[in-house]
Amino acid sequence: MELSVSTHLSPRVSSSSHTHLFYNYHPTCKPNNLLLKFSRNSSPIVLFDHKSGSRTVLKQQKKSLFIRACAQVGAAGSDPAVNKISEFADAFWRFLRPHTIRGTALGSISLVTRALIENPNLIRWSLLLKAVSGLLALICGNGYIVGINQIYDIGIDKINKPFLPIAAGDLSVRHAWILVLFFAVAGLVTVGLNFGPFITTLYSIGLFLGTIYSVPPLRMKRFPIVAFLIIATVRGFLLNFGVYYATRSALGLPFVWSSAVAFITTFVTLFALVIAITKDLSDVEGDRKFQISTLATKLGVRNIAFLGTGLLLINYIGSVLAAIYMPQAFRGSLMIPVHTILGSTLIFQAWLLEQAKYSQEAIAGFYRFIWNLFYIEYIIFPLI
Repeated sequence: MELSVSTHLSPRVSSSSHTHLFYNYHPTCKPNNLLLKFSRNSSPIVLFDHKSGSRTVLKQQKKSLFIRACAQVGAAGSDPAVNKISEFADAFWRFLRPHTIRGTALGSISLVTRALIENPNLIRWSLLLKAVSGLLALICGNGYIVGINQIYDIGIDKINKPFLPIAAGDLSVRHAWILVLFFAVAGLVTVGLNFGPFITTLYSIGLFLGTIYSVPPLRMKRFPIVAFLIIATVRGFLLNFGVYYATRSALGLPFVWSSAVAFITTFVTLFALVIAITKDLSDVEGDRKFQISTLATKLGVRNIAFLGTGLLLINYIGSVLAAIYMPQAFRGSLMIPVHTILGSTLIFQAWLLEQAKYSQEAIAGFYRFIWNLFYIEYIIFPLI
């Protein structure tokens, strides 16, 4: 049971596999409010001071729950229509899985930037609209894939991710279907009108793979190896190759693999494989209950954490070696020290996870750290 307490009363009770009871402050959520946590799986009471910003008790859903409570609190007493819009906006944002959108947006912007750096004489302001439309199409595709997964994972999410909007009862299945169908149609139309048949085909393949990953009767997420390959293909190869191909085509250039683009495509594909492996670390309980076979349920959390760390270290060691043996293709003065530092911090984070005995909080922190490494790679890519 989770109890979020403010100073005035306006009780709201929602039922799920985890019960949440909010006593909302009216009319605003003050920074000195306290969050008391009662959990079956942790110490009896945890106190969180929002003024100090302590993160010691923020597990996977804690931050989202408090933000939702504050949104409800701030909206108390205002127009009901405004309240509904605010609540839907919050549910919609959580439905999109923001951490995946950041990865998609950074990847797109990074590859476009790289293509423009390689061909500065071809830059035109008229390309800006096409670039924006491409980014929106990718976000739509991302929204479709994560959305369809939530629709078919409601039972699992009530255990593993109760903060997600459908599992939490904040977004109906009907509205979720409307959203994913809108994302699919809007994305396909945008790509078809702006990027031609080849990129439209690649985009359709991405949507198809995202569909068979989650939707019965195929539901490929039941099979670990196939599931990992789907995620790595969509987030790794299709995204990087597709964006770079579309950018060069918009510049009036034929597609040519450059050393840098071949590097980032290989790097991110392997990285996406690691994300696919480690995302299941905190989901073991729900996956076992619903008979979803993952490497984490088969081999154990500790072994999978070591496997993911090892694969990422291969990435970083390969990056350093590429800069050493291909100085004409890469900026070694940046690539070598940055990847050495990132690899070292990864080892340190894996050690912290070991010291924390693979607690749920530590696993969530480790998974967030892996996503941060993913973002950093795209940020530095145009410069290497």
